Amino acid sequence: MIQNILDHYDEESFLIADGFDEAVIGVDEIGMRLIYSVKKCIEILCRDMPEEEAWEHFSFNVSCAYVGEQTPIWCFDNFE
Repeated sequence: MIQNILDHYDEESFLIADGFDEAVIGVDEIGMRLIYSVKKCIEILCRDMPEEEAWEHFSFNVSCAYVGEQTPIWCFDNFE
């Protein structure tokens, strides 16, 4: 998905969250920001740590970080 977005918007510069390429689910065309699935981010983190630690890491080190106008959008899609 991320490569398709980068190819489609080849003149844009996106802020990419390291290690979460598989979690990209779309792009916000107004702000030109990548949209990430939180559910997929947690699944990625769970490859290296227990789920509780993955949530803690994501909450404190990923989703709360503001890195400028192109800070990614985190789509909380983990409702079941």
